[in-house]
Amino acid sequence: MLIRMGYEMVFEVQTPSMMLVHLAIHPDRRHSMRWHGGMVVEPYVPIDEFSDGFGNRCRRTFAPAGRLRLRDDMVVEDNGLPDAITPWAWQHTAQELPAETMVYLLGSRYCEVDRLSEVAWGLFGGVPEGWARVQAVCDWVHANVRYDPQSARPTKTAYDVYLERTGVCRDFTHLALTLCRCLCIPARYVSGYLGDIGVPPNLSPMDFHGWFEAYLGGCWHTFDPRHNMPRIGRVPMAKGRDAVDVALTTSFGKNALEQFTVWTYEVSEWPAP
Repeated sequence: MLIRMGYEMVFEVQTPSMMLVHLAIHPDRRHSMRWHGGMVVEPYVPIDEFSDGFGNRCRRTFAPAGRLRLRDDMVVEDNGLPDAITPWAWQHTAQELPAETMVYLLGSRYCEVDRLSEVAWGLFGGVPEGWARVQAVCDWVHANVRYDPQSARPTKTAYDVYLERTGVCRDFTHLALTLCRCLCIPARYVSGYLGDIGVPPNLSPMDFHGWFEAYLGGCWHTFDPRHNMPRIGRVPMAKGRDAVDVALTTSFGKNALEQFTVWTYEVSEWPAP
């Protein structure tokens, strides 16, 4: 199947400033690109692209004061299958884990492993290890946290979500992946596109989505505590310890977001040149 997706953002830049952008699709999915309009920056300013410390495609630009518009439009090919369910995926002992997964066991800006460790073992210590334990974490978060866009705030951490029991997709994800880390299961945050493909349409404005991957059975597996069901058409953009590492934009100056639009939907062909 083919999925058309993209975004448009308009900022009012109040002070000239450097801006980092994580809006390209993840290198793991670049092979599936079938048409790409290319990132548009208006007014034109030079863009430097590099790979960050987590292997994401990151762009850097210096935004002048005034109105700044970022836009991209693309078509990717997808296998059309829902997220894989692998109940036989086992949990590694700490000694078996590859060195590169260690960072995804540690606390990070939004994921306070130290504050939630006792909670995690109290809730899930008796659940069989492996896939079943991660799924039990997702089941609990999905059942006990209420989706509420009005409760979102940029400083909200996993521990805050546990106490308040409300949040948006990134809050569901921060809490679930933190509980996994407490249980010695490496877990990393993923940002990307997830359209209403194969499910009833959501009438709310489209947005980017946040989910996580857990390291089980020698590879990374997708989990989504917000929806807590296999979904079709998930396309990652960036992966990291938490939302800090995959922030859509990070500005080293003062600006205001004036317009934000995201689209992702199935198409039968890509646009004519």
